[in-house]
Amino acid sequence: MRIPLNDVKAQYTPLLGELRDRFADVLDSGRFILGPNVKAFEEEAAAYLGVSKTVGVANGTDALVLVLDALGIGPGDEVICPAFTFYATAEAIARRGATPVFADIDPVSLNLDPRDTAERITARTRAIMPVHLFGRPAPLRELSELGVPIIEDAAQAFGAPGVATTGVASTFSFYPTKNLFGLGDGGLVAATDDDVAERVRMLRFHGSRDKVDFHFVGYNSRLDELQAAALRVFLPHVASWNTARREAAGRYEELGLSDVCELPVDDEGHVYHMYVVRTPERDQLAAALDEAGIANASYYVTPLHLQPALRFLGYGEGSLPETERAARENLALPMWPGIAPEAQEDIVTTVRQAAGVHAAR
Repeated sequence: MRIPLNDVKAQYTPLLGELRDRFADVLDSGRFILGPNVKAFEEEAAAYLGVSKTVGVANGTDALVLVLDALGIGPGDEVICPAFTFYATAEAIARRGATPVFADIDPVSLNLDPRDTAERITARTRAIMPVHLFGRPAPLRELSELGVPIIEDAAQAFGAPGVATTGVASTFSFYPTKNLFGLGDGGLVAATDDDVAERVRMLRFHGSRDKVDFHFVGYNSRLDELQAAALRVFLPHVASWNTARREAAGRYEELGLSDVCELPVDDEGHVYHMYVVRTPERDQLAAALDEAGIANASYYVTPLHLQPALRFLGYGEGSLPETERAARENLALPMWPGIAPEAQEDIVTTVRQAAGVHAAR
């Protein structure tokens, strides 16, 4: 396509020399599992996020499962989460044998609505799992006031201010489209509780500290050395990349996109993992973008409470009205650090013309 939805290659191409040097060091060392790069990245990421410990794991989904396991959450327990998010959020809860309880979202932020969340709390609620959707931090202060432990699903919000410092633990994905990305799968658990971090560290390695004594029934979920080496190259650039994302978001508004779409509110902490607008004419605008060779996407069009695998939970259509409206109306436009202003002009012009509005300002 002429304009992609995301161009991760444009981000890592200037760093290829440093990447090759780091990879060569790993190859020369012969250490590929839980070596010095994983240890160093965990320390560097903890310092960046402002937490005491982080633990590198195989992917973001495993990070959620490991945290739930470390907290002893399982059959008979409930975890409140949004239904307007990627399947892994609820999948991890169900994988542990616990029950996902879906709360509706705030129509402006698209994040968990604290008021609806409060109404879903029962004697069996063990945790609330907010998602920092599309890079916009969830209302952590309001949610923490509900008196239930917070597990932050921060897969889409690495580097957002305040993320990872409120919940008992936070989880990240390094899937290649993320704000901090790897060159394959990878994940991270950031913990504000050292005991939780230590248990996750053991669980990721079969429940063992030393491969001799096994204290838990664990997992094989380790961040590998090559991914850690790449992440160490990328981590120092996250702040500038997030700044560039915010500048690109501002440019969309300056070009007149707000005349035809509801734009994401530019909260100070928003790091724009995706740039997602809302419009009842979503399908019409998407068709025009497709015809112009401009990539676009609609996310979570079948929200989690209506997914076939989760029908046993008993939610029906209309049970989460704001979630379902967001599923019908959301449209993601191209977003990455360094997207050309000229490309954004073409995008906005196409959207405005499709909506019957004169060309961009």
